[in-house]
Amino acid sequence: MPRKIIDMRCRPAFLHDFFGATPGGAEHSAARWLNRRVGARGNDRHFEASLTQEGFLAEIDKAGLSKAVVVGRHTPSQHLPNDAIHRIVHGHDKLIGIGAVDPALQGEDAAVAEAERALRDLRLAGIDLEPGFGEPARHPDDPVYWPIYELASRYGVPVFLMSGPTTPDPRFNDPAPVAKVARDFPRLPIVIYHGWWPKVHEAVGLAFRHENVHLVPDMYLFQPGGEAYVAAANSFLREQFLFGSSYPFRPIGQTIEDFLRLGFHEDAVDKLLYGNAARLFGLE
Repeated sequence: MPRKIIDMRCRPAFLHDFFGATPGGAEHSAARWLNRRVGARGNDRHFEASLTQEGFLAEIDKAGLSKAVVVGRHTPSQHLPNDAIHRIVHGHDKLIGIGAVDPALQGEDAAVAEAERALRDLRLAGIDLEPGFGEPARHPDDPVYWPIYELASRYGVPVFLMSGPTTPDPRFNDPAPVAKVARDFPRLPIVIYHGWWPKVHEAVGLAFRHENVHLVPDMYLFQPGGEAYVAAANSFLREQFLFGSSYPFRPIGQTIEDFLRLGFHEDAVDKLLYGNAARLFGLE
């Protein structure tokens, strides 16, 4: 029987030039470069299959996904509007949308209103924040984000924090400030995209202490240091670790195959691939 899989970070190429939406352009070349950098094998133009909505859905079906999570983004350098995410996922049972706001950029009242619209009216399943990509960069425990945490807690949905080695100032790729958020909002699920790689042990230590912190290392799981994520997921982190391909920067099918070769215990794999995410979104 095929495994049930929820891909926690999966975006179509057509969503933005950053994902390779314009063949022949500089960002299309950068998407190909990043695919090679994170270990994609074979055709580094594979993501062109998702230059249309139909192609994206076909890629999801080909990989055997149960659900794919399409994440919005709102930073000074890149805005993936909540309405665009809604248009992509609406009417497709296999797609889950995550909205995004930037209260430092939009202003607190406007960001809270937009986050509430995304959750209430657009029926998106959570809110993404990217403090390290702001101008100026911030940490997740900056007071400007507190109203968003409060809103998400009230709606009972997760907050997604994205950081990692592409953070413009690496000093803001630091998991430590999340501890205050996790402590002050103990019932708020906090999902960390990119797993704060390369600060793997710090991220794992944070999740050890706070059970409402979940790690999605996605494409960085296959980089040096990834074995610490695997060891943690085989022990105390098995309820807090989730699968993500980071498509279009890594092929979905290859990423599933590579994931299953990393040495995860068989009795944990179904939770890591599906069960933990299903619980997070209230699917089961």
